[in-house]
Amino acid sequence: MSPVVDIQFNPATTAWPELRERALAAETAGYGAVWAFDHLAGDSLRGGTMLEAFTLLGALAASTATIELGTMVANVHHRTPALLAVAAASLEAIADRPVHLGLGAGAAPDSRWSAEMRAIGQPVPATVAERHARVTSTIDVLDRMFDPRRDESLSTFPLPRRRPSVLLGINSVALAELAGRRADGVNVAWDHPRRDALLDAAVAARGSRSGFLLTTWTRWAPALLDPEHPTRRAMAHLDRVVLVVPGDIDAAAIATPVAR
Repeated sequence: MSPVVDIQFNPATTAWPELRERALAAETAGYGAVWAFDHLAGDSLRGGTMLEAFTLLGALAASTATIELGTMVANVHHRTPALLAVAAASLEAIADRPVHLGLGAGAAPDSRWSAEMRAIGQPVPATVAERHARVTSTIDVLDRMFDPRRDESLSTFPLPRRRPSVLLGINSVALAELAGRRADGVNVAWDHPRRDALLDAAVAARGSRSGFLLTTWTRWAPALLDPEHPTRRAMAHLDRVVLVVPGDIDAAAIATPVAR
């Protein structure tokens, strides 16, 4: 088996008209899903501006017909858990196709990734434990709001017809184990030095739960569209691979059909 091949664009360096053109090209080429980063400022992705993740995905949902949509990853500190649930359910209603809700625990306060939060005075939890606790509480709220048997007090909040799959972006064993216990899958960088150990930890924590998605991301390259490429063959045990496109790749290159 070969994993589903997905694609991710950089809205910090690519304007909306080109993002739409690329997404349409990816849909025609046979990519499984288009994923959106969740950043507030362009310098987080070495660009000069930014598009909000769910606004972008809603526009892509209205511009495309079949390609699946997802966040990789939605920072659990950017929105309240309830707002995140409403945003994901709204996207699913607009898209009327599978939506993947990748979640991230957020970066450490002194990292360059948290600079955009510090710039606007948004608190950044100081410890890993606090950041992981926010992931857990977010999943708790998602479970409540996405449950068809939810409390009457939630009856008029949007309820997705297809529940979005919840994946955690992982870079530690603790977060991998949390994903195994509570989420529908994980995403890890292909070149992460502990990639296999993290995936194993997630699978072990999953236990007997079925339908757990193992996904990875790596930089887009034409060679990876060939399922016989050694790297693609090495990914055969995974469910999905997200190819992250650098800013200088145009829609014509993305239109190359994806072989499976």
